[in-house]
Amino acid sequence: MRNDRPSGLRPGGQAVDARGAAKEVVRRMGLEEQVRAVCTRTAGAYAVDADGKVLETFRADADGGDGYIAEIEVLRGDLSRVLYDDTRGDVAYVFGDRIAELTQDADGVDVTLARGGRRRFDLVIGADGLHSELRSMVFGPRERFVRHLGMVLAFFTVPDGFGLDGWARDHNDAGRSAGLRPLPDPTRAIAMLSFPSSAFNIDHRDIETQKRLLREQMAGFGWETARILEHLDDAPDFYLDQVAQVVMDHWHLGRVGLLGDAAFSASPMSGAGSGLALVGAYLLAGELAAAGWAPEAGFTRYEERMRDYVAANQEIGRMHVQMLTSAEPAPEPDMESLTALIERAVGGPELPDYDGVADSRLDRHPDS
Repeated sequence: MRNDRPSGLRPGGQAVDARGAAKEVVRRMGLEEQVRAVCTRTAGAYAVDADGKVLETFRADADGGDGYIAEIEVLRGDLSRVLYDDTRGDVAYVFGDRIAELTQDADGVDVTLARGGRRRFDLVIGADGLHSELRSMVFGPRERFVRHLGMVLAFFTVPDGFGLDGWARDHNDAGRSAGLRPLPDPTRAIAMLSFPSSAFNIDHRDIETQKRLLREQMAGFGWETARILEHLDDAPDFYLDQVAQVVMDHWHLGRVGLLGDAAFSASPMSGAGSGLALVGAYLLAGELAAAGWAPEAGFTRYEERMRDYVAANQEIGRMHVQMLTSAEPAPEPDMESLTALIERAVGGPELPDYDGVADSRLDRHPDS
């Protein structure tokens, strides 16, 4: 069982993409050069059969770099490092701790930390992922908001003895899938494995049980799966969890708001988790500032701008899971409707220019 909290930034992690609106937010932040410098530089992806024969090719430079394999693809840990390096001079980061208690009134939020200490803030934003403790603390139990989509996904780093040469590989058959993604370090690769599961009740910190389940479910799958599983116990960054979405009527309550997967996870199968978080953070900060940091007005406008963008990406996530797990061939899609959905999901909401709004100085609460 693992219940540790990181003492610093987590390295590695899943490869995440920036498309459309998310790519524009990166540009407006002035971080495009830094983000591109840590891209995986994946040339594209091959869909392969059990013998490794290429069935279909997807290039990263197709669709303006916003296609199945995005032009801007970075490891989650590398993206975190870029954002951290850009903000650490102005932001007080605290690692290895968590919120134990939270109470709020009309003027602020009192926070008690697990390692001791009490602070008061103007606002508290929860961006602590699918299993958000802050969401449970303020909005209610996770079962009320988390929707299991019938799939379990695992990924971890392996040595690249597979000859990827900058190209991802994906093999899908009868609801299960195995894939490999190249990394900037050509000696390493990311393995991704998935299988259908109608229910999932393993604690997300119980690593040994997760590994046992993965071996059982992927046994005999073929392609390179057996070789990938040989590296399971040596993986420094093993992750397995249900593929799920978070569906909420509101992402704020008083002076507490939610962002990213904590508020509106579209699942990894949407390909848009980090993009949603980046765009959401831009709009949340901008709308709060534009509202003079009045919580209700700022949070409400943020939600209004994000809702359709979130809905489109959640629909894509559900469609992708259904396509991978269904035993029957998928019917031909309505291409006009599908194209419109993709445009909403990638293009995202209107991104106002917030350069003219006043910054918050948070004079009342120096700990904020």
